[in-house]
Amino acid sequence: MKILKKLAGAALAGAAMISLALPSAHAATPKDTLVMAWQFDDVISLDPAEAFELSAGEILGNSYETLIGYDVKDVSKIFGVVADSWTVSPDGKTLTFKLKPGKKFASGNPLTAEDVVFSLQRAVSLDKSPAFILGQFGLTKANVAEKVKQTGPLEFTFETDKAYAPTFVLYCMTANVASIVDKKLAMSHEKDGDFGYAWLKTNYAGSGPFKIREWRANEVVAMERNDNYSGEKPPLARVVYRHIKETATQRLLLEKGDIDIARNLGAEEIDAVKKLPDIGIQSAPKGTVYYIGLNQKNATLAKPEVREAMKWLVDYSAIADTILKYQVQVHQSFLPDGFLGASNENPYKLDVAKAKELLAKAGLKDGFSVTMDTRNTPTFTGIAQAVQQTFASAGIKLELIPGDGKQTLTKYRARQHDMFIGAWGADYQDPHTNADTFAANSNNADDAKAKPLAWRNAWDIPELTKTTLSAVLESDSAKRAKIYQDLQAEVRKTSPYLMMFQQIEVAAVRKNVVNFVLGPSFNTNSYAKTRKE
Repeated sequence: MKILKKLAGAALAGAAMISLALPSAHAATPKDTLVMAWQFDDVISLDPAEAFELSAGEILGNSYETLIGYDVKDVSKIFGVVADSWTVSPDGKTLTFKLKPGKKFASGNPLTAEDVVFSLQRAVSLDKSPAFILGQFGLTKANVAEKVKQTGPLEFTFETDKAYAPTFVLYCMTANVASIVDKKLAMSHEKDGDFGYAWLKTNYAGSGPFKIREWRANEVVAMERNDNYSGEKPPLARVVYRHIKETATQRLLLEKGDIDIARNLGAEEIDAVKKLPDIGIQSAPKGTVYYIGLNQKNATLAKPEVREAMKWLVDYSAIADTILKYQVQVHQSFLPDGFLGASNENPYKLDVAKAKELLAKAGLKDGFSVTMDTRNTPTFTGIAQAVQQTFASAGIKLELIPGDGKQTLTKYRARQHDMFIGAWGADYQDPHTNADTFAANSNNADDAKAKPLAWRNAWDIPELTKTTLSAVLESDSAKRAKIYQDLQAEVRKTSPYLMMFQQIEVAAVRKNVVNFVLGPSFNTNSYAKTRKE
């Protein structure tokens, strides 16, 4: 109960406190409060310049605003959020943005071009994981002050190093790293020139429909309506995420009415709750792919025959039809379906004989032992255990090393794994977002600044990198799509990735909850217009 008292004091007295109590409670949640059960143990930071996890993406997407947004039903339709309009210079290298007047942060401070410039410069200067999204335009700590400049109270310019397709630049401005941060508030907490980073890891300085009230790791995230939001005011007064790891517990809480939405139900739970008259199922394809990465620092995993053998040792269809029923579709390319140039070819299936033949060519006819870091959730554990069984049929002894999201990601980002099972969500709706991480690695050194997934798995690919980086400069969309199709074919064949599935996000929702939106990316999942009847 201490969480609740700190969370909102008197505002959450009475019924609200009952609804968020222990799982044994039997009271409906308050009409002005949305309560969700979700596994969000991957959240590491709430700073938009650092947060780069799927769960954090949703939280920030509902609490911060970006310059640009897009229609979740038709991602080709781009519109301004903080930006009112924009123009491109004749040489294609400078975009001039004019901002919407009258916007405020949750603090009450006015949102101006100074804040936007600060936010973009800050993200580049801090140089945390998602900074590469902005850095790919030639921005560095040394030049960002010259390249991103305020030119008026509500106007600024953004200069790139090359004439990229304007839509590519705009889609990058929809990413969380481009969220607008309240400069005055952040800098009031600055320590030793950190731009308020130490404070913002666990605090909030945005202008979105909700403000982050509290985050307790692996426990609760509490959001409150931002009364200074310039858009349509959210019907809900607050939204509470409860970290409930066990899917069976999520189902029980949902059926009792102790929560409004269960976010991680498995196939068995979904089959059960969808039969209930007061619960509905929502689903939406995501720009998220599931894969297994093989660290090329491991000499065994670096053998081409071993990489290919493993691709024939996954029972893709069985996993999709049973363990992850409703939640995925088989997809063996790095670009999710729906993106420009996405390939739907799925050449691999379980073929133990072919895998054994390849292992024999690699001098490993008796197999070998290897470890895989696995986030300790039903989805990842289920896939990992299924793969463990089919690997064994070819003599590969796979030891699973479970951990929470933070533990497994930290190890993976340090290239200390053998194998890693993960999900990669698109940062923006341009194909470069995934091509740049799966098929590019400009510097394979341990101290490299850019650390895409190819780097994490020590895959040194200079020629493929050149092709990937050239694709983003192609103005002809048909030619550009062909480049990405060829890239995907090469990655399927030679890469250290076992590309397996594309996510279909599923939420079990009580039927009195209206207008909860599952978007194509996690930062477009929205409850800004959600209400309870």
